[in-house]
Amino acid sequence: MQNLKKARLVLEDGTIFEGTSFGYEKSVSGEVVFYTAMTGYPESLTDPSYKGQILVPTYPMIGNYGVPKDAYQEGLSQFFESDKIHCTALIISDYSSEYSHWNSQKSLGEWLKDQKVPGLFGIDTRALTKKLREHGAMLGKIVFAGQEIDFYDPNKENIVAQVSTPDIKEYGKGKYKVVLVDCGVKYNIIRCLLKRDITVKRVPWNYDFSQEDCDGIFLSNGPGDPAQCRETIENIRKVLDTDTPVMGICLGNQLMARAAGADTYKLKYGHRSHNQPVMQPGQSRCYITSQNHGFAIDDKTLPENWEPLFVNVNDGTNEGICHKYKPFFSAQFHPEASSGPVDTEYLFDLFVEKMKARHINK
Repeated sequence: MQNLKKARLVLEDGTIFEGTSFGYEKSVSGEVVFYTAMTGYPESLTDPSYKGQILVPTYPMIGNYGVPKDAYQEGLSQFFESDKIHCTALIISDYSSEYSHWNSQKSLGEWLKDQKVPGLFGIDTRALTKKLREHGAMLGKIVFAGQEIDFYDPNKENIVAQVSTPDIKEYGKGKYKVVLVDCGVKYNIIRCLLKRDITVKRVPWNYDFSQEDCDGIFLSNGPGDPAQCRETIENIRKVLDTDTPVMGICLGNQLMARAAGADTYKLKYGHRSHNQPVMQPGQSRCYITSQNHGFAIDDKTLPENWEPLFVNVNDGTNEGICHKYKPFFSAQFHPEASSGPVDTEYLFDLFVEKMKARHINK
């Protein structure tokens, strides 16, 4: 920890926080967001939904269990949610360079340097989070001496195209065939499908899946503004004219809504945590969910025959939609979690039931 460089986090309103570098020493810019999870930084950092964002964990000490040794199954990493770190940078309060975990292989700082991702510690993340809560998510940049850089807004670009698979890939040899539309999919979504006797055909975000011979369509999570994914929305719209079961998660929830004719909007500071409570309208059971999104569906614009499936208990925002008669449903939160609670993983079983029912009714 000797001779570490200083760097500044500069927000778009001119606020400056000075910190110490423990990652890659390069100036970067993006959208500054906070998340309230206490654990799971290897999974969160590799979540493609954080593409273009400077991530601020609210838990003060980060790095104490290091970074896991990787292992693969079906060609997928077992301990990460993609093949690399996707967030632009990491901002923390207290960094632990000493790590202890049975499966750790390196420190968080070493991992950030290997992946060329900056990280700063020694920043008052409580003050920073308070500012983001009051103002909303802000553009920011990490600036090292002699490396000036402009602000960058990732929501003005189609960053889904940057994280989606460029090629078609298949996993498993299950009874049901599902086309997974990869808008930035977390690996645990694929794992959850595979353990339910499903063959997964993973396709790029702009692939025309409407003519696929399959048992179901799955719309993945991903980063940015759903309005940027016009080609995906058009392809979903074609599928909604059929009776093929469709399930969506996170961005997939918003894309299904837009394909159905509803509107989406940007949340003030988004939901990024492992502790978001959601309920189904008219039900008394509350589920604790893992979330990572900055946009939401406007329930008031849902067309006829569509209705909210879940609602956020904290702020009343939409957490999922479903069709009243057809086998289409989606969740704004992450039922596959990783990291986070698995209270709602049963939604994958519901998806399988809808595919099974379609077979019986044929």
